[in-house]
Amino acid sequence: MSKQFLQTKNEGDKYKFFMKATQLEQMKEDYSFIGKTKKNTRVQIEQGEERLEELKKLYLEKKEIFKSIAFVNDMQSRLKDLKHQMAWAVVSEMEKEIELLKEGIRAEEGNTEFLQKVEECQAKVNEAEKKYKAIQDKLITVSEEAQALHPQYISLKAEVQAKRKAVNETEIICNRSKTELKRLEKDSTQLCKRIEELKSCANQVSEPEKLERQRRIAYLREQLKAYHDEEIMIDQQVDQFQQAISKCREEHSRLRRERSEVQQALDGQQKQLRDLKDSKTNTLKRFGPHVPAFLEALEVAYKQGRFRKKPLGPLGALIHPKDPELILAIESCLKGLLQAFCCDNHSDERTLQLLMSKYYARGHRPQIIVNKFQNKIYDTSQRAVHHPEFPSVLTALEIDNPVVANCLIDMRGIETVLLIKNNRRAREVMQCNRPPKNCKEAFTAEGDQVFERRYYSSNFVRPKFLSQDLEAEISHLDKEIENKRAQLTTSQQRLHSIENEIRQNEDHLHGHRRHQKQLQVKVRTAKAEIADLENVEEHQSADIHILQEEAEENKSRMESVKQDMQLQSREMEERKNILQAAEKKLEEVKEKIHQVEEIAAPIKAELNQAESEVENSKRHLQHYEDKQREHVACINKHKDLLVSKGKELEEKMAKARQIFSERIKVSRTVKSLDAEMNRLREKINSESSHRGNREEIIQQFHYAKERYEDASNKVKNLRRFIAVLDEVMTERLKVYRQFLRSLSMQCKLHFEQLLRLRGCSGHIVFDHKNETLSITVQPREEEKAARSDLRSLSGGERSFSTVCFILSLWNISESPFRCMDEFDVYMDMLNRRIAIDMILERADFQRHRQFILFTPLTMSSLPTSPHIRILRMPDPPRDQRTLNFQNRNDRDEDQ
Repeated sequence: MSKQFLQTKNEGDKYKFFMKATQLEQMKEDYSFIGKTKKNTRVQIEQGEERLEELKKLYLEKKEIFKSIAFVNDMQSRLKDLKHQMAWAVVSEMEKEIELLKEGIRAEEGNTEFLQKVEECQAKVNEAEKKYKAIQDKLITVSEEAQALHPQYISLKAEVQAKRKAVNETEIICNRSKTELKRLEKDSTQLCKRIEELKSCANQVSEPEKLERQRRIAYLREQLKAYHDEEIMIDQQVDQFQQAISKCREEHSRLRRERSEVQQALDGQQKQLRDLKDSKTNTLKRFGPHVPAFLEALEVAYKQGRFRKKPLGPLGALIHPKDPELILAIESCLKGLLQAFCCDNHSDERTLQLLMSKYYARGHRPQIIVNKFQNKIYDTSQRAVHHPEFPSVLTALEIDNPVVANCLIDMRGIETVLLIKNNRRAREVMQCNRPPKNCKEAFTAEGDQVFERRYYSSNFVRPKFLSQDLEAEISHLDKEIENKRAQLTTSQQRLHSIENEIRQNEDHLHGHRRHQKQLQVKVRTAKAEIADLENVEEHQSADIHILQEEAEENKSRMESVKQDMQLQSREMEERKNILQAAEKKLEEVKEKIHQVEEIAAPIKAELNQAESEVENSKRHLQHYEDKQREHVACINKHKDLLVSKGKELEEKMAKARQIFSERIKVSRTVKSLDAEMNRLREKINSESSHRGNREEIIQQFHYAKERYEDASNKVKNLRRFIAVLDEVMTERLKVYRQFLRSLSMQCKLHFEQLLRLRGCSGHIVFDHKNETLSITVQPREEEKAARSDLRSLSGGERSFSTVCFILSLWNISESPFRCMDEFDVYMDMLNRRIAIDMILERADFQRHRQFILFTPLTMSSLPTSPHIRILRMPDPPRDQRTLNFQNRNDRDEDQ
């Protein structure tokens, strides 16, 4: 085969054989694989860059959302910091309050102004009282003189009044006489004139006409009298009808009011009955059908953080009477407070009002009480009423929540209100004797309110909110509703009856008024006719004789009146003289009294002024004493407040340390911190509702960020790897080419050297570009021209050339084992010996490598050496036709 190698293999195969022997083919394949890998990597980089742009866009979107969430985180961190500041701001403000309170107490204790004023006022009071006593003694002396003249003045005054009365009576009588005289003189003149007129026209009227007119006038007068009597009777009947109508209308109005009141009471009882029936399943419906829904909305709002502390209410649902007989008394005492709600602060109050507006009509919203929530009930031992027999409202109730108890104490003073079942006993306790200490009022089992000097009856007979026996209440309300319905039916029937009676009386009244108008027309007609007839008769029917007698009688009366007037005038003059004398005496006494009064007037004025000064001094003294007492009470109150504030400060500091252990110096006020915290909470809630779930957004952002950074790092690493790989490959290819040329040159030179040992010449031509290897061998120099073709060489020469080529390859290869099989079969002895020497020489030179040679020829000519080991195989028998091969397992078993 060796002799055929150089002849049969083409130049490309020889080059491949060279590459394999030197392991350069593996390097070439590695470089080729690296090139393909680099190309694939570039494609991956391009795809990665496209994917990276998509991931970057997604990452930026998530980053924007995360920034907004980060803004929320910043706000939450800010809110947490504000909570810490708020905790210590409350402590700081309370410390400032305590310090101001201490300074105020020190200032008030050092203020002795009121005490000095009390001493000054006391001195002024003593001085004013001394002055007042001196002036009073002086006035008493003058008053005794005036009192001595007073009885004489009274008697003279009574005498003057009696005499003046007598003069006035006489003067009145005299004036009456003068008036009578003037009237008589006027009548006399008229009589004389009338007599002359009658005498002049006595014969002008006929007697029959006169009689006819007189009969007609008498008839008309009788008619007028009948009309008048009938009119009087009709007036009486009209009055009776009007009074009846008025009474009926009053009765009708009263019945309508009563019916309206009964209807309102019926509606209220029906509503109360519905509420009671609904409250069987939900007791909160006693306080209104909308209360359960409102409380659910309040709970939701509290969970949403709209309240700092959850409002409590209705208060009636949070208290429980111990004695069922006192339920009505408790409801009468608490009234609207049973439906009230209690808030910790005004901010919660505004939120609760806004929430109430959705469930309560305007004007019907329950009361909201703002009272700082505390964890314990007030200490009322000093101001509460204590009675051995009767409980107070506070002790008659079971109140689990101290906030509710404190609220009722503040708003109603339930610790000072007694509950007494019996009305008479309540009057005895509150009114017959002095009321118990600290007791302001009491309530009876019927709901009546009892004060020290007053007593008010209750408008309710049954409890509404706190009743414990619902079935009894429902049964009682059913009965009352039936009674009210019966009352309404009776009242309606009575109203119809009265309306019918009013209509009948109005019809009669209208009829009588029409008749009355007709009578009035007849009366006016008759009177007009009588007036016409009398005007005619005045000139005809006067009795001249009678008139003359009247004239004489009038004359005699005039003479009598004149005589009386003269007597009365003389009597009046005498009485006037007596009156003047009495008045003169009265004036003298009056003048003396006036003189005494003139002396007493300035003394009285001085006394009044002194009294005023005393009163003013006492009032000022009382004022400053009250101020001093108030001052002392204020100091004590401030000291008590200081103690309570100190305890509260310790509690606040403990709470603040629980919130944030290290003290923070805060310059802002609690109000501003609270406002900013509320604003931040609103913003956080708004952002959370707008952006969605915060944890999910953060998770999405981190996932997008990780994907983007991972892809970016991969692309960067690949780019860096490609750059480094390009640089390394350039250097490696350069070294590879140098190494290839070096190995080629070594192989070429060694081959030529080995050929020279045989006296041959030749060379190897490498074409690395076309990957070809050509070998030329000339056995001897003189035969160069004739035998340059390898095919012209003998078998031994070709085998020797092959060995030289193989040894050249061994010289440049790094394999630790070198094997050659039947390399000398076609060699003559000379070439074989030269080849073996060459191989042994190479083996001796490269002792760190192992050389294995297979040959069918004898090796007895080899020199002995410890480095050479010859293994000779026995000859096979000639008659053997098969080879004895054992199974490996059987061989293992034999072993």
